[in-house]
Amino acid sequence: MEDVQIILSALWVALMLTYLLGDVLRIFSGDFKAGEISGKKITQVMWLGISILMVIPIIMIIMSLILPYPVNRWVNIIVPIFLFGFNLIGLPTYPSAYDRFLIIVGLGFNVMTVWFAWQWV
Repeated sequence: MEDVQIILSALWVALMLTYLLGDVLRIFSGDFKAGEISGKKITQVMWLGISILMVIPIIMIIMSLILPYPVNRWVNIIVPIFLFGFNLIGLPTYPSAYDRFLIIVGLGFNVMTVWFAWQWV
């Protein structure tokens, strides 16, 4: 049981680092304009939504280690399915090849998380 929890936690770390790598590359490549997304000014509500979305993998790193088995298994199935759908919808909005590549890698981590949680008995 502990092995699966560690694997799930590691997958969440990998997903978080993939997201952060995309953000860093976006800044250094010049594909980023401060205070805007797709040419639209970002509001405080949008920043709050972004921060909530980005903190999910961080929370899941810890939750994967401390939640009891049945809850842990289902949370590690439901949350990555949500993130998979969210990222799949957003995939066409990224013009850069590196962004699309990293999102596909992130989708792979989501699939692996669901698979390990589903196989957990």
